[in-house]
Amino acid sequence: MKRLAPFLFFICTCTGMKAQQLFIPYGKISFEKKINLQRSLAEWDIPDEAKEKIKKYKVTNWELSFDRTKSIFKSIKQESEDNNNLFFDFAGEPENELYADYQKQSRVLKKRIMGEDYLLNDTIPKVDWKIMHDVRNIAGYECRKAIGRINDTVYVVAFYTDEILLRGGPEGFSGLPGMILGLAIPRYYTTWFATKVNAFSNPVADIVPPSKGKKTQTEKDFRKLLELFTRYDEQKKEKPEDLKKRLYGFVL
Repeated sequence: MKRLAPFLFFICTCTGMKAQQLFIPYGKISFEKKINLQRSLAEWDIPDEAKEKIKKYKVTNWELSFDRTKSIFKSIKQESEDNNNLFFDFAGEPENELYADYQKQSRVLKKRIMGEDYLLNDTIPKVDWKIMHDVRNIAGYECRKAIGRINDTVYVVAFYTDEILLRGGPEGFSGLPGMILGLAIPRYYTTWFATKVNAFSNPVADIVPPSKGKKTQTEKDFRKLLELFTRYDEQKKEKPEDLKKRLYGFVL
């Protein structure tokens, strides 16, 4: 029995070390964002001959770098695969960036509006999640399903892994017990799925907020920004708080 005790201690120690190594404190995640253009534009008044030229999906690549308390989500520039579809590539080349500090519950969103970059400071929005029993493997990680809701009526489906310590995710979504590696918003015909996770044992780069862009620090700046944001909006006038929610919302 005395000989067995050290052996059991060694096994437990190794098992504990192995379990600790599963949790990732630093890393970089590659995401593929996919929008179903044909379904998104189905209600638009577009000639049939033009509809035939619309590619089914718009695909862009994004990168989420993170440490124990912060993350930054930004696009990876790429050349268009089909120049014939540029007219219908209504979202253009993505330029938005989102920095989040989860310890301070604050974030900085760089958002392009009418050709200009603006820096928007805000708190991290909360999503009411309901964790489900479904499990899915994404980029080699076992992820559990959760369903949330934003803007009162828009449902979101997410898949998260608790092997990554930071409770963040793409597009500004967070609040689950781990990192979100898969995301879908059926109403917007849009999905985000991780294609690769690079895990690091130590930080490899500084994660800092974007600094290039116009700041909105005064009430006058904010009113001017709202005017630009709604200049060509055909919807009925919204309340200022609803406009701010849509403007400061997620990276979408």
